[in-house]
Amino acid sequence: MPSRLLVLVAVVFLAIAPGSGEAKAAPAAAATAVITQMQDAVGAATPSGTTEIASQRLVRLANLLLARSPMTLTTDIDQLVAPSGGSAGVTLVELAGATPLVWSLNGGQVFTAASTYKLAALMLEAQRIAAGTADSNGLVCYEDSDYEDGWFSDYTDGACYTRLELAQRAGLKSDNTAGHMLVRDVGGADVLNAWAASAGATSSVFFTNNTTTSNDLAALWSAEAQGKLGGATAQAWLYPLLEGTATEAGIPAGVASRSTVVHKTGAIDLFEDDAALVVKGPNGAYVLTVMTDNVGGDAGWQLIASISSTVWNFEAARGAG
Repeated sequence: MPSRLLVLVAVVFLAIAPGSGEAKAAPAAAATAVITQMQDAVGAATPSGTTEIASQRLVRLANLLLARSPMTLTTDIDQLVAPSGGSAGVTLVELAGATPLVWSLNGGQVFTAASTYKLAALMLEAQRIAAGTADSNGLVCYEDSDYEDGWFSDYTDGACYTRLELAQRAGLKSDNTAGHMLVRDVGGADVLNAWAASAGATSSVFFTNNTTTSNDLAALWSAEAQGKLGGATAQAWLYPLLEGTATEAGIPAGVASRSTVVHKTGAIDLFEDDAALVVKGPNGAYVLTVMTDNVGGDAGWQLIASISSTVWNFEAARGAG
């Protein structure tokens, strides 16, 4: 029995040690939970039990610990990205559970933000509306400099739209002109970027250079979900704009209708991005953000969906037992 215990200790060390993918956990709390389970398993080998039963329990526990390990998640996602020929930045932030995990793979790598800049603009607009400094039904009028080809073609000089209407266009359809109008409405790119940095997106230059990281987008979603960007009032305005969007082939496809997913995608050239809040995961709510480069098109969305499915399974393992 002592030899089996030594094997389990080695497995536990691997399971709770931070991985090379910038994984961060709460090792002390995790170790306490693991030790408790070890004691329960070892107890099965007392005279009231049998060595065989204890061994089976130890094997099950070891398998469960490996499935919960951030190192396993890093390996699994690396194996998805490598054959794609591209690169990816992935960040996971658990918002619930006994030992919430923050994990990333290339989370600080800078990617083209594409339309994910609209997520920041929508969050800032939602905060303004929640604070009463902007009216959801207030009008924003079109200017020629706002135009970029997109979903809608009804923009003409002097045409005005409510903030809610523009937000629906930018969120649900990712319309480019609506996105430009929202950025102008919140005060322009400099104001947007200063606000985003204050909310945790410190490596991003939205809208102008239009670059960001998976860590930054995860920081914005985490702040939003935790009520730091206008609370429940902002969430009630924002979330319906980002659910059931025109592009559901990424993170929502990997979740496969098992939870509501509120998210914002971005796509341009060979970049596909998705930044999501999974409202009810197996281990509670979590944020998942994925940036990709040099994959593109359907292959890019399939990669994001596969990463999303892998994270869901990881969360299911962490929620087990």
